[in-house]
Amino acid sequence: MSYSSLQECIIDLEKNGHLVRIREEVDPNLEMAAIHLRVFEKNGPAILFENIKGCAFHAVSNLFGNIERSRFIFRDSLQNVKDLAAIKDNPLLALKRPLLALKAAKSRPLKTARNPALWKETTIDQLPLIKCWPDDGGAFITLPQVYTEDPEKPGIDHSNLGMYRIQLNGNDYLLNKEIGLHYQLHRGIGIHQSKANALGQPLKVSIFVGGPPAHSFSAVMPLPEGMSELKFAGVLGDRRFRYSYKDGFLISADADFVITGEVYPDDNKPEGPFGDHLGYYSLKHDFPVMKVHKVWHREGAIWPFTVVGRPPQEDTAFGNLIHEMTGKILSKEIPGLHEVHAVDAAGVHPLLLAIGSERYTPYLKERRPQEILTIANHILGFGQMSLAKYVFIAAKEGAPELDTHNIVAFLSHMLQRVDWTRDLHFQTKTTIDTLDYSGSGLNSGSKVVIAAAGEVKRELSISLPELYIMSPFSKPKLSIPGIMFVQAPAYTSVAAAETEIQAFSQNLNSQIQRLNGIPLIILCDDSEFLAADLNNFLWVTFTRSNPAYDIYGVNSSTDHKHWGCSGPLIIDARIKPHHAPPLLKNPEIEKRVDKLGQKGGSLFGVI
Repeated sequence: MSYSSLQECIIDLEKNGHLVRIREEVDPNLEMAAIHLRVFEKNGPAILFENIKGCAFHAVSNLFGNIERSRFIFRDSLQNVKDLAAIKDNPLLALKRPLLALKAAKSRPLKTARNPALWKETTIDQLPLIKCWPDDGGAFITLPQVYTEDPEKPGIDHSNLGMYRIQLNGNDYLLNKEIGLHYQLHRGIGIHQSKANALGQPLKVSIFVGGPPAHSFSAVMPLPEGMSELKFAGVLGDRRFRYSYKDGFLISADADFVITGEVYPDDNKPEGPFGDHLGYYSLKHDFPVMKVHKVWHREGAIWPFTVVGRPPQEDTAFGNLIHEMTGKILSKEIPGLHEVHAVDAAGVHPLLLAIGSERYTPYLKERRPQEILTIANHILGFGQMSLAKYVFIAAKEGAPELDTHNIVAFLSHMLQRVDWTRDLHFQTKTTIDTLDYSGSGLNSGSKVVIAAAGEVKRELSISLPELYIMSPFSKPKLSIPGIMFVQAPAYTSVAAAETEIQAFSQNLNSQIQRLNGIPLIILCDDSEFLAADLNNFLWVTFTRSNPAYDIYGVNSSTDHKHWGCSGPLIIDARIKPHHAPPLLKNPEIEKRVDKLGQKGGSLFGVI
């Protein structure tokens, strides 16, 4: 569907049963986010908030809350995007089906447009100041489209459009004059700011909120370098991206809101905390300050937002649609790579599962990881995948039917074949995701590649063997073949952990014959929680551990600086003192949401 505005999309969603209106007054302080989370948990519709306390504007959330609704929104243009991806994946297709290639390549051009006559000015304090989690530092824009241009090559042809969170108030920001601009590693805006800093000049920034849904989606789409997000928005929305310049800033003519301003060299202020997509707060750190120039809105403007937290959330649906659009393009970019899966339940960057070809030395009988190590190194040097912390990679030749999205089967395949004395490959003191606090500092931590190829080495236990678990370790559980969860005492320090786990591993080494089917042990604060649900295991294990610090092993040794163990691998996934706190809901706010679900409330029958 070619929508000219967010309003058109909302009308279409409501007409087709994909939207619910909330007419009761709701508070942007925690309540609106709590409503969104509750509706998302029930796989509910998009939500239009018509009566926001202290604000004259309407807001909408959960637009992309499930893959079916996303497909509905882009039903008339999704195939064009898939066709473009198919041609990228197989260039010969353009020769075989030239009409398809011609249609797919028709990337709706950009179009200059006069600003709508009814655009009005406002101020930051008049916007929907939505605070999502109790300890957030203030209100944030969670679906912004942040536009910048290359200071060395000004103009739309060398621009970047990205989704970077924006803090609107709180902390030390001067209300209506300053807002916080948070961006992570590997972001295009960072290149632009670096160039502006080198030139000693401010970077001009335009923040678009709303507009046709294709605009929001394009800001989060991981496009290849040099491909315009604005042109992609034209393809996905089947409508030209219209723009003009005002006061030296580019303005999206179809956005609902536009905030313009400048970022000056070395001008930073504390930003955060912010409840983020790993399920924890990202803490307060210095990030660039944007000096607000103007705030504009169109007549009848609607403010779109989302809420992030422990996955799955609405951003999970973004990821699913991106995967559906791009297909197997990545396998063409990295030779030998067949499949890759950044696991959403583990927070995306902390855990990556991959399948690659193992074609080196086919003349040798013994199969071992060789080519898949080359592929893993390529993965860790490729775009945002370079932020992966744990990379599990298997050889396709060992199991052609293997699927990274069948997580239990994939891990079982790995654990049946892995050799802990050989197949662990660490990177220490390196960069990890800005939002991951398991490491040694902001953006700092370690990585490990775990590679598996060759024949089955062990059968995995599907029930607990008879073991003596020494105190203060307790409550061993096994709900996934070959993986044992053990409850450990509360973590206090690195030194204490090393002493405790050394004694624990020595105790297990004395029972090593009973552990043949358990190659992996997870130490945690609550073993029953991990055993209760696969997603609990994935979330706790890979968001609360730093490989170089938190991986131990039974009967471990170092051979020419290569560390390994002959017994089970141990991952210490306890909460550490330096970790960010997990996100917890406010009970009083939840009671207010409950009332909306009662008979007569706007969410009756929805939640």
